[in-house]
Amino acid sequence: MACLFISAQSLHQGNDPAAGPFRGNGNVVASYVKIERPRDHVAQVTLNRPDRYNALSQKLLQEIGDAFDTFRDDTETWVIVVTGAGRGFCGGFDLKADQQGENESWVWGPSDTEAVYRMQQSFGSLVVKMRDVPQPLIAAVNGAAVGGGLAIALACDMRICSQVATFSAAFTHLGLGAADMGTSFFLPKAVGSATAAEILYTGRMIEAQEALDIGLISRVVPGSDLPKVTLALADEIVQAASPFGLRMTKEALNLAQGGLSLEQAVHLENRNQALAIHTGEFMRRKQAWAQKRADKDESR
Repeated sequence: MACLFISAQSLHQGNDPAAGPFRGNGNVVASYVKIERPRDHVAQVTLNRPDRYNALSQKLLQEIGDAFDTFRDDTETWVIVVTGAGRGFCGGFDLKADQQGENESWVWGPSDTEAVYRMQQSFGSLVVKMRDVPQPLIAAVNGAAVGGGLAIALACDMRICSQVATFSAAFTHLGLGAADMGTSFFLPKAVGSATAAEILYTGRMIEAQEALDIGLISRVVPGSDLPKVTLALADEIVQAASPFGLRMTKEALNLAQGGLSLEQAVHLENRNQALAIHTGEFMRRKQAWAQKRADKDESR
């Protein structure tokens, strides 16, 4: 299960749903997921339950999963930013949604193993979908990332957080195993096995500065600067790379982190580079670089 929520804030509203989920400059708001186009070739996915600190209900999981299913074939989107509305990033599994009947098909008793397993598959499939999309993912962690929220952040390629962000694998506080939604896969790769073990066994809260110190995130910025800094990184990636190059790089990173040997990693890299050279983008950029060098030499 994806763990416990925390609580509160006001709902964002989007516009122009007719523009389609990921095409053009329109924004789309499903009930619990908001999708925007803040830049060319950049999409932003916002978990949109701020009154529940974006805690994971059945409906939110369905909507965000559907969004990543669509991104998989979206060649106009090169980079995706993932963030939360209001003061929290994601508070994990929303126990209150169960009590209010929002998780309809997840209603289960202590002996209903099949129903529990179906629910668990819903949680686990999200991080698989996130890793399967070809676009690099940037987590803009604006507040608490607890349980499943930590897992969503870890499933992103890069993590930038505000000064008030916190992280916790709080599954253990509910009497569950702390290895859930890919945390046992992602966390040791981010912070090392010993630090990951401490985080998972204790479920303690990690403040932003400690998260930076242990390598869980790459940057801490003031909260007001988080959207600007995150989009600047997305812009930098879009300007620096071709969409094919980004996809091949993410594929290589996914496979290498999954346990490739050095020889297998080099073989994959060789294949990717050979393919990239024949896309036409390589020759265009190579010629532009040569022309720039020639112009520079003439000006001396």
